[in-house]
Amino acid sequence: MGVNRFCQPQAARRLVACLRTMSPEAEPAAEHASDRAAALRAALQHHAHQYYVLDAPQIPDAEYDRLFGELQAIEAAHPALRTPDSPTQRVGGRALDGLAPVRHALPMLSIRTETDTRAEGARAFDTRVRRELGLGDDAAPVQYNAELKFDGLAINLRYVDGVLLQATTRGDGETGEDVTHNVRTIARIPLRLRGAAPPLIEIRGEAYMRRDDFEALNQRQRDKGAKTFINPRNTAAGAIRQLDPAAMADKKLSFFAYGLGETAGWAQPATHSATLDAIAAFGVPVSSERRVVHGADGLAAFHAEIAARRDALPFDIDGVVYKVDSVALQQQLGFVTREPRWAVAHKYPAQEQLTRLDGIEVQVGRTGKLTPVAKLEPVFVGGTTVSNATLHNLFELRRKGVRTGDTVIVRRAGDVIPEVVGRIDAPRPQYVPNFRMPRHCPVCASEVRRDQGSVEHRCSGGLFCAAQRKQALLHFAGRRAMNIDGLGDKLADQLVDGGIVRTLPELYKLGLAKLAALQRMADKSAANLLAALEQSKQTTLARFVYALGIRHVGEATARDLAAHFGSLDRLLDASREQLLEVNDVGPVVAASIRSFFGQAHNREVVEQLRAAGIRWDEHDAAASAAPKPLAGLSVVLTGSLATLTREQATALLEAAGAKVAGSVSKKTAYVVAGSDAGSKLDKARALGVPVLDEEGLRALLQAAR
Repeated sequence: MGVNRFCQPQAARRLVACLRTMSPEAEPAAEHASDRAAALRAALQHHAHQYYVLDAPQIPDAEYDRLFGELQAIEAAHPALRTPDSPTQRVGGRALDGLAPVRHALPMLSIRTETDTRAEGARAFDTRVRRELGLGDDAAPVQYNAELKFDGLAINLRYVDGVLLQATTRGDGETGEDVTHNVRTIARIPLRLRGAAPPLIEIRGEAYMRRDDFEALNQRQRDKGAKTFINPRNTAAGAIRQLDPAAMADKKLSFFAYGLGETAGWAQPATHSATLDAIAAFGVPVSSERRVVHGADGLAAFHAEIAARRDALPFDIDGVVYKVDSVALQQQLGFVTREPRWAVAHKYPAQEQLTRLDGIEVQVGRTGKLTPVAKLEPVFVGGTTVSNATLHNLFELRRKGVRTGDTVIVRRAGDVIPEVVGRIDAPRPQYVPNFRMPRHCPVCASEVRRDQGSVEHRCSGGLFCAAQRKQALLHFAGRRAMNIDGLGDKLADQLVDGGIVRTLPELYKLGLAKLAALQRMADKSAANLLAALEQSKQTTLARFVYALGIRHVGEATARDLAAHFGSLDRLLDASREQLLEVNDVGPVVAASIRSFFGQAHNREVVEQLRAAGIRWDEHDAAASAAPKPLAGLSVVLTGSLATLTREQATALLEAAGAKVAGSVSKKTAYVVAGSDAGSKLDKARALGVPVLDEEGLRALLQAAR
C-alpha cells in the first residue's frame, strides 16, 4: 500500500464503494479526469493511513492496488494532474507521535506491485526489464533473484563498526521512527555483526511474527482472560512501535533481511543474491526461500511453487518479490519516481472459500456504530480458521443479498480482515426474511439511529452504553479533554472489564486501595492517578464539552459553543435554532448536540460530574459578545514553532477571533510557518498568501490587543 491519509473513515468507505462501481479499465474522459483523480487520492490517502499508521486496514490489498493503479494511469495520461501529495509520489506513512523521527540516509523506497496474479504478471515484469535494457529477442535471459514478500514491518538496522547503533521504521520513506529500544529485544537481530564488519552498513528487512509464536501469544492471552490479537502483522507492528520496551516481553518477533541502505568502507558484491549471502555471513537472518532464476519462465515457476506451499510456511506472506540480480543492471535501470525499475512485488490472489452463513448478529463498536457480523460455519481461509466475518453495514449486506442459510463466499481480505464477499446464486429451500437492524441497542437498549444520508446505524446511548464505555473513558481522559495523566488503554480495559468504572463520574470515586490492586499499578502509580483526577476538576467549559464525546463536536466546535453560550446550563437547554447561531454549527451538528443532551441518562452523567467537583469559569455570553480584532480572518499553521505548540498557537489565534483552518486557499489571511513547513507553505507562496514566522505571529497578536 501507499501513503498517509486523513479523510474520515465513513466518507472514505462511501467513496471506495462508489469507486468500485466504476470500471477500472475505462480511462476517464479528460473533463472528468481531475475529479476522478481527486477522489482516488482521497480514498488512497485514507486507507494508507489506516494500514501504515493505525495498523487497522479497512480494504483488501488487492482493492488498494487496483485504485492505486488506476490513479497511476490517469496521471500518466494527464501529467498536469500529478500533484506533489499524490500517493504515487510518496512512500509509506508518517512517524508516530512519541517516537523520535529519524531521516534516512538513503530513502526506504517501496516497490511496484504487480496485481496480475497469473504467470502473465511475471512475464510482464520481464518484458519491461528487457525493454528498458534494450535487449532483443535473441539476447540471453535476464538473471533475477526471487524471494518472499513478508507480511510485517520494514526496519532499517544501522551498524557502525559492527555494532547495532540504531533501528528505524520505514515511516514516509524519507523519515522513519527510532525503535532501537524495541528492536534490541528481538533475539534474531544481532547486536554485533560477525566477522570483519564494515565501518558503516545499513541492513534492511522485515520484522514479523511467526504463526506459531502468534498462536502461543494468543493462548497466553486467553489463559489470562485478556484480549487476543487480530493477526501476526499488526501484532508485530504494534509491538515495535511501543514506547516501553517492556511491552515486547511477551511478544516473540523474528526478522529477515532483504537489502541494504547506506554503506561506507565496504565493496558490495556484484549481485543481489551475493549481497544477501554476505548479509547472512554477518549473522543477520536471511530467508532460505530465495532463488536465482533466469527469465520469465523462472519467475513464473518460483511464483507457482511458493503459491503451492504458501499455507505451509511458518509465517505470513502476501506475494513474492523479483529483483534483477546484477547490481550494475539495477543501476542502469534506475528508478521511476517512487519505485525501482528493477524490482516488483508479485501478489497472490485474494484467498476465498465457500461456507454456510449460520446467522447474523449485531456488534456494537466502541464509537457506537452497529455492525452486522456473519456467524459462519468455520472455514480455513487465508491461513487461519474463520468463523466470523464482517458484513460492514445494512446497505452493503442488502447489496450482497445474503441471508441466513446461504452458501457464501468468504475472503480473508488483504490477509487481514475476513469479510463476506457474496453468495452462491442458488434457490433457497424456504423463505428467509431479510435481516433488519434492531431499533434498540443490543447492549444498553438505547434507541438506534441513522443520520439522513448515512449508511451507519449508531447506538444513541453514548456515555450510558457499556460497549462505548472504554472509548468514552479514554476520550474523556485525553490530553485535550480533561487531561487525566496516567489513564491509558490498559488501565481503561481493567477499569471497565472489572466493572470498577461503569460511568464517567465513577472515575472520581476511585480510591487508592482499589487502584493499587490493579495489574501493573503500584501505590505510587495509583497516587499519581488520583492526583491527576483531582487536578482535572479545574478545567474550562470548552474542555468539558469536548470531553463528553458528543458526536461531531470537536475541539474547535466545543470552544465555539463555550464562547457563545458562556455557561453549561444555557448550552444544555439550547434549542436547535439557538445552536445554529453558533459559528460553524450546521444542522447535522445541532441535531447531534440536541440528541445527546436530550437523553436523560446523558444529562444525569453531566450532573454527576458537576457534583463530583468538576468546575470552570462561566461568563455572560451576551456581555462578552463584542467583536474580536481578528474576527473573520482565516489562519493556517504549518511546521513547528520554536516556543509555541500547535495547540497554544491555535488557542491564541482563536482567542483573538481568528479561525484556524487546516488547508490554504485564496480566502486564507495568513499562513504561519515554522520549521519543516511542507506543502501548505508552497501553496501559500503560489497563491500570494502572506506568510508569517513565529515573531510575525506574535506581532499580529500584539497588534490585535
